[in-house]
Order: sequence, then C-alpha cells, then structure tokens
Amino acid sequence: MLLKQIPINASAPVAQPSVEFDADLLGRLSRSGPRYTSYPTADRFSGEYGYRDYLHAVAGLRTRGGAKPLSLYLHIPFCDTVCYYCACNKIVTKNREKAATYLGYLKREIEMQSLLFAGMNEVEQLHLGGGTPTYLSDAQMEDLMAHLHRTFRFAQDETGEYSIEIDPRTVTPERVARLRRQGFNRISLGVQDFDPQVQQAVNRVQPELETRAIIDAARAANFRSVSIDLIYGLPRQTPETMAQTMEKVIEASPDRIALYHYAHMPHLFKPQRRILDAELPSSQDKLAMLSLCIERLGAAGYVYIGMDHFARPTDDLAVAQQQGRLHRNFQGYSTHADCDLVACGVSAIGAVGSTYSQNAKTLEEYYDILDRNELPVARGARLTMDDVLRRTLIQKLMCQFEVSIRALEQAFPIVFADYFAPELERLAQLERDGLVTIGADWLSVTMKGRLLIRNVCMVFDRYLAGGASARHSKTV
Repeated sequence: MLLKQIPINASAPVAQPSVEFDADLLGRLSRSGPRYTSYPTADRFSGEYGYRDYLHAVAGLRTRGGAKPLSLYLHIPFCDTVCYYCACNKIVTKNREKAATYLGYLKREIEMQSLLFAGMNEVEQLHLGGGTPTYLSDAQMEDLMAHLHRTFRFAQDETGEYSIEIDPRTVTPERVARLRRQGFNRISLGVQDFDPQVQQAVNRVQPELETRAIIDAARAANFRSVSIDLIYGLPRQTPETMAQTMEKVIEASPDRIALYHYAHMPHLFKPQRRILDAELPSSQDKLAMLSLCIERLGAAGYVYIGMDHFARPTDDLAVAQQQGRLHRNFQGYSTHADCDLVACGVSAIGAVGSTYSQNAKTLEEYYDILDRNELPVARGARLTMDDVLRRTLIQKLMCQFEVSIRALEQAFPIVFADYFAPELERLAQLERDGLVTIGADWLSVTMKGRLLIRNVCMVFDRYLAGGASARHSKTV
C-alpha cells in the first residue's frame, strides 16, 4: 500500500516521497542487524584504543586546523524506577547522593575535555540522555549547565540545537519552563504507549493528562521542537490499542515522533525478564501496528525521515533531509553533520576525527580513571580508509536513501564497480526484491526498500562477515 504524506499547509516544504509498505516482504526479510548510529558499530570497538589514542585524535584536529563545531553528549544514567523494556545503560536508585557524587566526576571530565579543545570548542549541539536526565534536581541541572557554559563556548540559542530527554513523570510544567531558561531549546518525551494496560505491563504508568500537560508546558516555554518516543511490539499491545495511542499522539501534535520496534532480548537485559512472553504481540500484529502508524502519521502530515523517525515538513530534520544535510550519530538523526562529537559520562560514546571512543561502562571504573586524572576512555576504534569510505556510503543511504557513485569515486581512490564487486552481487538480490535500483551513477533505495534500509546498509558492512551480533535487534 502506498502511504501518502500530506503537507500541513501551503507554505510548508514539499513533503518527502511516501513509503511503500509490503507486509510479506518485511516479514520475509526482517533479520537481526545494526542500527548504524556509527560505522564501524560500537560492538566492534576494541579495548586496545584508550586515553592516549584519544589525545592523539584531538591533537590531529589541531594539526589539520579549520576545527569544526562541537556536539556535546552527556550521559545521566540514573532512574527512579525500572521500565521493563529498557535496554539503556542505567542505574535505578532512589539514593540521590549517588547523583551528587556522579555530577562531581562528570564536571571534572567536562573540564578536562574543554581544556583539550581550548580555542576550538564552540558547541552547536548539546544532548542530555540517559537514564533520566531530569532525575537531577533543578539546582543540580542549573549547576551543570552553568559549568558547561563556563568551560565551553556555545552558539546562540537561535542557531544551536540544545536538547534533553525527559520522563514526564519526573517534571512539572514549572520545571519545564526552567529547563528552557537553563538553555535547552528542544525536548524529547518518553511516552512509549498511552494504553494503561500496556503501561502496567512494562512498569511505566504515565497518565495521558500528565504527559499532555508537559507537552503544553514545552509549547508555552517556547521550545523549538517537541519530540515523542513511542514503541511498538510491547506486551498487551494490539493494533486496536495502538490506533488509540496514535490518535492521541497526533492530537498532541509533536514536531517529531520516534517509533521504535521493541527488541525483546531478556538474555541480555535483565529487566526484560519481567515481561511475559505470552503477552507479547505476534509478528503479524507488530507489522499491522507498524503499517497503521505509518499510515496515520502520513495522513496527519508527517514526513518519514528514515528508520523509525517522523517529523513535520517544517521541522529542521525534514528540511535538512531535503537539502542533503541530514546526519546520523549515536543520538539518532541530526541536522548538524559537520561536528565532532565529544561525549561525557559513564558509557558515553564520542566521535572525533576518524576515531570513535567509549567511556568506561561502570561507575566504579569511570571514577577510578578520573581519579588518575585521565579521561575515562575504555575502548574505541581508529578508522581505516575503507572504514571511512563505507561510513560515508552508509550515512548517505541512511539519511538520503541514495548515494552518488561518481561522488564517492571522486572522494576516494576507488572504482565503485570493482571495489564493491562482491557487494553488488549481493545487492542484485535486493534489486530483484524491489528494495534498490542500481545504475551507473546512482545507488537508490526504493519506496519499498526504505523500511528495510538497515538490510541494504548491511550489504556494505565488512564486519558482518561472521554474522550479526546477538545484541542486534530485528531490522523491522
């Protein structure tokens, strides 16, 4: 079925082409695979990469000159309660002293990073994720933001993108207004589902009226963008309950919507063991939910950005995609492509130059390394020319659904047909399935292939020769 996308008004940018939903094809081709927030993906990082490698990467930026703007990511791992579906790196505790201790170390790491980037440390993008960033008190957040502004230079509010993830249960409308005054201009709300039975099954009871009050408060506080996170495939969900949730979401009219597929992997994530397998929807029902959501969002005027993201045609994400400026990083889709990503906090992942780095994953190790006056880099990767080439190609496919073969050949010392001869053989089957078209000048993903974009990108992932990792979710 071809799902039309309707512009909101005559002055809005022309909506992106629609998505073709083929349930049989999606059911047949869905498989485990990476989400490609990076390439190589984080499961390929090595412990051989450490603090000194990171220092070398930053020094390389200085040597080359022409420093790019920075994107900052801060990981706040704490939560009040556990949501059974969650696969994030989190610490569930009601002991607020743990957050106070953590903030002391986090501020120390921020200062160390700012000294490394002195003279080239203008920030155009900031994202606080978790966990639950609003686990921090208002005073703690005020102190953290003041520290950031003392140590880094920030672009003006009208040009910078400064976002925070919130759990609506942890804030009041007054707190939302204070977050705006503290410098945030984009806000993302975890909703997952409005159905009370589904909320109970995943231990996240969140009344609709409370969530709507927070959305209204964000509007009143002049946040530039309000985003909602949803999940399909949760226990007790049905196409009927999802239709009701989607109706409420559309009525709330967020600027962006992330619609994630629930990946049930209780062997990896202990909280998921509390979810009853018998209450999970069937594969057929999950596809029906996905189809319904795409159809309803398209009819409401949302543009399909890619993967699991939708946006208003006037939203910066949609505009960036139309202009070829869309980027994908560890926080998902982004409008700031030309940034080095500096990550602070336990388990946080950064990308500087042609390297990736990830911090220690436990608080104990994170604190121990900082106590040695070193950045808590525990592992990472140095990219080869082949990695950079494949990263560029995968980025283009993930963000624009097409890649110019000639542009790649001009940017890298390759002949595309020769260098990717094995990949082109594998792509031929996807072309027969109607997912891609392969020409002399362009490799393009069809409307039918867009929902299976991860499958297309996996063809070019040379690290998948031994198969996908057990940590990877299904592509649909």
